[in-house]
Amino acid sequence: MDKKDYYEILGISKNANSQEIKKAYRKLAVKYHPDKNPDDKQAEEKFKEAAEAYSVLSNSEKRQKYDQFGHQGLGGTSGGFGNMDMEDILKGFGFGDIFGGGFAGGSRRRERSIKGSNLRIKLSLNLEEITEGVTKKIKVKKLIQADNVTYSTCSTCNGRGQIARVTNTFGIQMQTNSTCHDCKGIGKKVNSKPSFSDHNGMILKEVTTEIEIPPGISEGMQLKIQGEGNAGPFDGIDGDLIVLIEEKKHSELIRDGINIHHELYINISEAILGCKKEIPTINSRVQISIPSGIDNGKILRLQSKGIPDINYPQNKGDLLIHVNVWTPKKINTEQKEFFKQNLHSKEFIPKIDKNQQSFFEKVKDMFN
Repeated sequence: MDKKDYYEILGISKNANSQEIKKAYRKLAVKYHPDKNPDDKQAEEKFKEAAEAYSVLSNSEKRQKYDQFGHQGLGGTSGGFGNMDMEDILKGFGFGDIFGGGFAGGSRRRERSIKGSNLRIKLSLNLEEITEGVTKKIKVKKLIQADNVTYSTCSTCNGRGQIARVTNTFGIQMQTNSTCHDCKGIGKKVNSKPSFSDHNGMILKEVTTEIEIPPGISEGMQLKIQGEGNAGPFDGIDGDLIVLIEEKKHSELIRDGINIHHELYINISEAILGCKKEIPTINSRVQISIPSGIDNGKILRLQSKGIPDINYPQNKGDLLIHVNVWTPKKINTEQKEFFKQNLHSKEFIPKIDKNQQSFFEKVKDMFN
């Protein structure tokens, strides 16, 4: 069978310079490398072809002979890779990490660290804690390394976590890696451990952790406390603690973003005459004046009595007081007579203020 043209294999023109040759070979080597295509004979053949083409076209003397006489001009030298250190070539392209020391003579021992798993908890906060911010001490059960646990480097893989297999193919020494069956890819093994610990020498222990809650935090937000999760086995990296925030309902206040709302109920007499009312705020109670003649549905605003913006804590929302005028369902004869006498009184005739918002306009403004 006639051999394929080397320029065609690499997908380059006959005028290609050395950088173009390297770039083309690098692309094919990554695509067809055996580590990326295990047990794929076709990919292995493509890799061999690209390696052979590169060995000729990257050598100016061999390339000149090939350009003049074709494959016959090379005699039996085209496949002579004995003096060719493939890993040095690949490292020159930035391939060292991609192939992970994938050629004989170039493998490096890599330290492996295992990260412990994350822990997730729910934390309920009241409005005062959300507004002011708070430091919470909570108890969590997590995995830690037991005392008197000793480890040693896995002798099967020498701590790499992988077993290297070297094969000679077409004059190239290629190394493929597989997970070490002895240490399961960890690179370490337990020498001794207490009987009450698990197979990695870990035990479950309750610990107290402090969590800083920033002002303005909201329901559904998550805080990540680094290093407070399960410990990593074999002196690995500790996992994280994920805290999911929940809000406790307030008996009199309703949160809406950074604003809070309160429903205030007054009777007809209080609405007509005006009055003073005590209302709740987040951390106290205050007295407000209700002006005479106030309308049902009126919204009074107490500025900066709301919740801080979590991103800009100096900006606080407002406390919105929704005034509801309560109409009695039953009144006595004397009271009924009073209202009959004033039924057509000009003071009792509705006077529409053009500047006064309708109910729907108030709702629209509230949501905006």
